[in-house]
Amino acid sequence: MSNLAVLGLQWGDEGKGKIIDLVAEHFDIVVRCQGGNNAGHTVKAGGQVFKLSLVPSGILRPGKISVVGNGVVIDPRAFMEEVDGLRDKGVPVDGNLLVSNRAHVVFPYHPVMERSTEASPGGRRIGTTARGIGPCYEDKAARRGIRVADLLSTDTFPDRFRSIAKEKAAVAAAAGIEGPTWDTDASVAGYLEMAERLRPFVRDTTRYLNDAIRQGKRLLFEGAQATMLDIDFGTYPFLTSSNATAGGLCTGSGVSPRMLHDIVGVAKAYATRVGEGPFATEVTGPSGDSLRAAGAEFGTVTGRPRRCGWLDLPLLRYAHAINHLSTLFVTKLDVLDSLDRIPVCTGYRYKGSPIDWMPAVAEEYAEVQPVYEELRGWNSPTPTIRDFGRLPQAAKDYIAFVQDRIEVEIGGVSTGPDRDQSIIRPGSVLARIAGA
Repeated sequence: MSNLAVLGLQWGDEGKGKIIDLVAEHFDIVVRCQGGNNAGHTVKAGGQVFKLSLVPSGILRPGKISVVGNGVVIDPRAFMEEVDGLRDKGVPVDGNLLVSNRAHVVFPYHPVMERSTEASPGGRRIGTTARGIGPCYEDKAARRGIRVADLLSTDTFPDRFRSIAKEKAAVAAAAGIEGPTWDTDASVAGYLEMAERLRPFVRDTTRYLNDAIRQGKRLLFEGAQATMLDIDFGTYPFLTSSNATAGGLCTGSGVSPRMLHDIVGVAKAYATRVGEGPFATEVTGPSGDSLRAAGAEFGTVTGRPRRCGWLDLPLLRYAHAINHLSTLFVTKLDVLDSLDRIPVCTGYRYKGSPIDWMPAVAEEYAEVQPVYEELRGWNSPTPTIRDFGRLPQAAKDYIAFVQDRIEVEIGGVSTGPDRDQSIIRPGSVLARIAGA
């Protein structure tokens, strides 16, 4: 019995959904542990495109159970819209999709509070999705949140919601927020209706997962966002509101760290970031536009254009240290196909001196100067290649260079968006995991 975690190493959008979909057939249960509908995974399978936010990517594999864990914050309307969309495409969701009764619920006042914070004069704009995820986590930490179990307690929920909504309205008025844009009575009625639609999916998933482990079931933990957006280890404060590293998978599911046997890190062959915050290897102008166009770099959830830049090896070494990876999966190798020379950041300099660790202060990281080495490009198409040995030599050299510098094997690469455009290296940890 072996359980697996898959998580991003950069600022999200690395293509985690693809590797999860690729290996899910070898597992019994796929678990989402943190984040909300501010995260998105895009998977192409069977000629269809699936854009998933709250539902784990494993839902696309027949016979697998998908679990939304206690660490996720759930907008019931967004969840049911996603469920309805999957049903419309013929994907089964009844009996194989479970939601934790301990997950916290996003309410209409959460996006209002978030938008006001982002727009406040003199404030530091983070560039969030404005879906209320951060304020929901704030309420969770302040012990005033409403969980799924509370939502389903229909006798007590209305009074509890009204009390909190009244408090939020007072806070909004004191802060000068135009406001509140929610109708309390209509919200209560709407959420009671959503509660009944949500009820068939709700379980004590912590008990379910631990029972499954005792029964010898294999679990696949699906990370959302990524290491550099982690609330503790990312580029604070330009990050998400949950722990997007390996530790968050345990607190967000109720499964012991001893039950994580392998960890797959996912990184693009270059780098992207959505929203505000420092990005040492960002490329602007024609080079950045070219990367964005070749990689179709627009957010799954928001459609926002992503900032693009070159691969950052100090950042990957930092992410590896935090997560202790078993293997690495590199996506979008094909985006580099047309380049003659490929810059790779191999180190940083800060105020003229070399540094070998990620600065804790965002303003310091914003001032680091990347040290680049240029590698030879392969100037050859890779999307139809399915055998690692058939990759252009320069592409194999690029992979070997990255692997040597971050000291973890690259067990596979992706050469396109479709399910079958992936190459697993024979003899790698990833090959063992994927049964290849």
